[in-house]
Formats: sequence, structure tokens, C-alpha cells
Amino acid sequence: MTSSRQKYIEQYSAHAVEQMRKYGIPASITLAQGIIESADGKSTLAITANNHFGIKGTYNGNYVLANDDKPNEKFRKYDNVGQSFEDHSKILMAQRYQKYVSNLSSDDYRGWANALQKGGYATDSRYAATIINVIESAGLQKYDKMAMSKSHYSMPVKRSEFMLATSLYGQREDPLNKGKMQMHHGLDIKTKKDNVLATEDNGTVIGVDHRTTTGGGKTVTVEYSRADGTKTQVQYMHLSQIAVKKGDVVNAGQSLGVSGATGTRVTGEHLHLGVINVSADCKRQWVNPAAYLAEINQKGNLNIEVRHDGKNILAEYKPKLENTKPTEEVQTQTPETWMNTLLGSDDAALDYDVRGDNGLFGGLMQMLMTLLLLATQVEGKEKEESLHAVTDAVVNRRFDISSLVPNLKSASIVVHGDGKSFLVVNDGKSEYNHELSNAEKTNLSNILNSDCDNTAKQQRIVGFVNAITFSCQASANYEKIESQSQSQEQTIHRK
Repeated sequence: MTSSRQKYIEQYSAHAVEQMRKYGIPASITLAQGIIESADGKSTLAITANNHFGIKGTYNGNYVLANDDKPNEKFRKYDNVGQSFEDHSKILMAQRYQKYVSNLSSDDYRGWANALQKGGYATDSRYAATIINVIESAGLQKYDKMAMSKSHYSMPVKRSEFMLATSLYGQREDPLNKGKMQMHHGLDIKTKKDNVLATEDNGTVIGVDHRTTTGGGKTVTVEYSRADGTKTQVQYMHLSQIAVKKGDVVNAGQSLGVSGATGTRVTGEHLHLGVINVSADCKRQWVNPAAYLAEINQKGNLNIEVRHDGKNILAEYKPKLENTKPTEEVQTQTPETWMNTLLGSDDAALDYDVRGDNGLFGGLMQMLMTLLLLATQVEGKEKEESLHAVTDAVVNRRFDISSLVPNLKSASIVVHGDGKSFLVVNDGKSEYNHELSNAEKTNLSNILNSDCDNTAKQQRIVGFVNAITFSCQASANYEKIESQSQSQEQTIHRK
């Protein structure tokens, strides 16, 4: 091994170990890719842009030009090497790679190397073999073990900063029976085909249900025994895949399966996490999963929040765990900062490949979020309502702009899984679905980014929506007339 490679490993191995603890990507893979892509840290991109992985595009608007497949291509420029490693991890969390690693253990560097090649990280047909050779020749596997031996606790899904809670424990409106209240015995967490993870070491799988016809769908239950004779049972519901069997002993961070949307009582993909305390005399009691996760978070020093509409719901349990008084009140975010936080979160990155510039949560989502905030301001919603509207838009990809066009019964912009966006309007008689063209999206963006005040913006948006609605109405009327004409011709012909 060359001295330059040894120096690179010594200098950046801590970054790779940190990324493995955050995202589950083998530290050996991250280090090997950094070594290959940056030529042991000596490449021009590494030196001039702190770009150790050859990632193209811009980063916070910053880039450098370099020749690659084409002359003068844009490559991301970072303020420091840590940003480069973090950005690289977010790229590998994209579905194009995750679909190949969902069942791999965190130290399976060979599986990960092949997954990167299958996902198209590089065009070289020997890319996986090159990565494996670098790992084994430099003994980089030891950094995987170093990262895995750190903590005996894990959050139920991997996130770098926070998990997004879409529904809390307690009384709520039944999502399948509007207007009816129900007791929600769990915490719903936004997921997208995530590995669901055991939260502690030495857990025993006491329940595995592969049925999809039950309310909770495919379910795994893990039990942890306590020194005082009590037990804690953790349930994972609505899974798409189950990777364990009853009787298995599992450790923190071990995959139990993959999140999904199975079951008869589910409104979309998420992880329903339930927690039951079992007393020494076998009495069972549901508890708020937020309290359990706060305990896990503290014991494992994980520093991961669980946020619901801008608020970290674990914060209220922290003083109780530490037996200290809070130094300040828990602060919720404004709708604007919550919007920006969500757009930069792991849950946003789950929906697009951050290596590209045209992802679902790129300029389109930023524009639609801005439109949503304008709608909440015009409607005069309270802060809590606005925060929830922002969360709901990210989770359901539906942006309600009805308040901006009061002449219509309702109006929304809906983003489908393929990134296409549709204006859905109801004029009181019919509902119309219109796919927005690139020109229409540009027009809408120009309205929102103009220097005029909110009143003027609303007027222009009214004109924009009404023009599309009128076109849809005219098209529907034309089709109706054509259909009636054909029907009359057929009647005459039969006579």
C-alpha cells in the first residue's frame, strides 16, 4: 500500500465510520470509493472542490467545471470534505441502489460493491471488483467492525437527523372513517421501502405475522427482557417483507424486514411502531412510542429526533430521563423553516436520486411548497395548521391551493410517483385533471418569484388556474357534443 493511500485512510476513515453509523453504508465501501474517485485525495476535484466522489451538478449553487464525458461539465463544490462524504451517503440512499442492498448486512462490502455496479454508479464493468480489491488490499473491513461495535441501540429506521412522524400516539380522527375518533396505539413514521431495524441488543422475535388481511398487515414483534423482571415489546406493522422468524435473537440495527403498506387499515406506506410494557405479573400496557424512542436515543447517544409538524416530540421526555429541568422551552419551527427542513431531509431524499438535478424534490417541490405557503397565508391559517399543511404536502404530494381560487369548489396540485404534476380542479359540477406542461410550470414559477405582492400573485394564479380550467371544460364539452353527434348518427343509420 502506498504512503498516499495510507495517509488518505488515516485522514478520512473517521468520516466513513460516521456515515456508516448514520446510514448503514459500510465504511469500507465509502473509503474505497473515496480512494478510487479522488485518486487517494490527489485529484483536481478533491483539491479544488473537496469533491472526493466525482459527483456532478451543484451543491448549494456551487460548482467547478471539469472535463469528463463532455467538456466543461459541472461538478459539485463543497466547503469541506465532510460535506462531500455526507452528500455521497445521501446518493447511495437513493432507490436505484437501495433496491439491491435491502437484504444485505451492514458489513457485506462485497454485496454493496456489486449493488453499486448494478445501480449504475460507474460505467466500468469491473467497478465492483476494483472496490473489493481496494478494500481487501488495505484491510478496510476493520472500519466496518469499528462502526458496528459502537452502539447497542438503534432507531427503527435509519435517518441522519430526524424521523418524520405522520401520526402520533393517542386519540385521533380515524383516517378510514372521517369524523369518527379512535385510539391510535402507535407512532406512524414516514418510510419508503426502508429496512426496519431492531432497536436494542438481545431481543427475541416473539411474533411474526405474514398475513396481509389483518388491520396491521405483515407484522414483527420483538421482546426485550429487563433486569427487574418486566419486558418491553416493540411491534412493527404494515411491512412489505419480513426477514426474521419467530425465536430469532436480534441485535440493534439488524434488519427485521422492509417497510410497506400491507394490511386492511393502512392509507399509504409508513411504519406503525407500537410499544407494550409487560409487568412482572404479565399485565400488558400500551405506552407512547415517543417515550421509548427518547430512552433509546439517550442510551445510545444517537442524537436523532422525531419531528411532527416541526416539533421534536422526543424533547418533552428528555428532562425526565436526565432528571434535570429543561433550560428552555421546546421551540417549533415556522412554516417556512419547516418547509426548508423537510426539503433537505432524508425523507425528501428518499423520493429522488440526489445525484441528478431533476429529482422530484428539486425545483418542482420548492415551487409547490412556496405556492402552498402562499395559500395558507391567504386563507389565514394558524401556525399549527400551516405546519401540518406543509407536512401533509410532503407525505401525500398534494398541495391544496383552493384558497387562492375561491371561484372554484376546490383546486390542488398533485405530484405522482413518476414526478409528473397535475392540476386537479372541481368547478362544482365536474372534476378535471390536467398534467402541467414544462411551460406551465415555468409560468407558475415566474408568478411566485415575481416582485409583486401576495394579492397580485393571487390574481395572476387565479388567471392561470382559470385558463386551464376553461380549456378542460371546453375539451369536455367538445367530447360530449361529439359523443352525442355520433350517437344521433348511429340512430339515424339504424332507422
